[in-house]
Amino acid sequence: MYKKRLTGTWKHMDFMFLDLIAVQAAFLIAYVLRHGMLNPYIIPVYRDMALFLGVACLSIALLRNSFSGVLRRGYYKEFMAVLVDALCIVMVSSFYLVLIKEAELFSRVVLFLTGGIYLIVSYGLRLLRKRFLKKRKKTDAVSLVVVTALSEASELINTVRKDSFGPYRIVGLVLLDDSGDTKSVEGIPVVADATSLPEFLCREWVDAVMLHLPEGNSIPQVLMEELKKTGVVIHRSLIQAQDSEGRKQMINKIGGYTVLTTTMNYATAKEAFSKRLIDIIGGFFGCLLTLVLCIFLAPIIFISSPGPIFFKQERVGLNGKRFKMYKFRSMYPDAEARKKDLMQYNRCKDGMIFKMEFDPRIIGNKVLPNGKRKTGIGEFIRRTSLDEFPQFFNVLKGDMSLVGTRPPTVAEVEKYLSHHRARLAVKPGITGMWQISGRSNITDFEEIVKLDTEYINNWSMGLDLRILLKTFVVVFKKDGSM
Repeated sequence: MYKKRLTGTWKHMDFMFLDLIAVQAAFLIAYVLRHGMLNPYIIPVYRDMALFLGVACLSIALLRNSFSGVLRRGYYKEFMAVLVDALCIVMVSSFYLVLIKEAELFSRVVLFLTGGIYLIVSYGLRLLRKRFLKKRKKTDAVSLVVVTALSEASELINTVRKDSFGPYRIVGLVLLDDSGDTKSVEGIPVVADATSLPEFLCREWVDAVMLHLPEGNSIPQVLMEELKKTGVVIHRSLIQAQDSEGRKQMINKIGGYTVLTTTMNYATAKEAFSKRLIDIIGGFFGCLLTLVLCIFLAPIIFISSPGPIFFKQERVGLNGKRFKMYKFRSMYPDAEARKKDLMQYNRCKDGMIFKMEFDPRIIGNKVLPNGKRKTGIGEFIRRTSLDEFPQFFNVLKGDMSLVGTRPPTVAEVEKYLSHHRARLAVKPGITGMWQISGRSNITDFEEIVKLDTEYINNWSMGLDLRILLKTFVVVFKKDGSM
């Protein structure tokens, strides 16, 4: 699910926060230089000025739109931008002192020193922040596969690369007019052709696809339909734009190209922030509960089945990103090795997921000589969903969300068809639509895909809250594991 980005000054709240720190630090240093090691905040006129400086700094940034394009400015332009901000702060503060008729009680040296020191501190902090963002961009950038023509590839790659702070990183090319002889362009590998691209997207971590062909050329309709099925975010140069029924669309920018972005759904910056905030709060308290549960469950699990208390497994998350998912161990240590011998008992006949009526790999599960089935601690923690609690750590890390789609295993994803890949368009969740709609009773994988796709297409914060509330009802009223 695509997240709309903030624009203008609000996009760079981090720089605004650093500026507020800079102006307060400048004020304090200026006062110490003028009056010595005294506390300016116990003097009313200086305390009021400290507060006014913060308000003035924030207001000037908003009115001047000071941080619009901050990432694209060089050293000289950045210095001039800070210089103008500093002059504005000094002038507005001078007017404030005259207005309150207390100018004689406030040192003009402190005011001018504040402006000068602010210029140095703010300029330094902005450069450091940009340097940090430029380094982080290499690892946090949106991974992008570009579908283009060989004649356009080199220019497109270099244009995107010139945007030093841009959020995109080209990881692969698909050349529609190449016979297969070209292996790479400008160091970017050719990863697929028009036929194999949907399969490549199912197997690899790719956040988005950009479509850009010379004017007059068109994207094959079959390819477009297959890409839509995968749920991947699609950016198309406007010269290639077409109607995309059933998908959300918006204008965006990649490097120097204006594109039409097509996605299953999108979250506004405010919605994305709210969802992540709820995840952090929920993840924090969930981790605390996990620690409490660990005190009681750890010795019982170890006594019943010596081995690790926690089970970790590689799962596939947002856009194919792999991560380690954690659970309380409810199965014997050799459960994965024994799984292949039990595939004949899989209730899901398509083999896309594994569910078994009475799984002997679960700690304590055994069939007695009289034919009766005995369960133990493993079945208990799965039935009560206690095994899921360590996943709150995954939520806190950002690999998962409280609400999302079920995180598939690597083996499951390897069997995916193109339309199954749509499940990876959002972060996986501890709970979701399929859990509250039947949980372990659903054995048809296509039904699970349908529910997950319905969740993505209709996502809202209200839907997440309803799913969370319904999850509690399902956990306490029905048996089965999440």
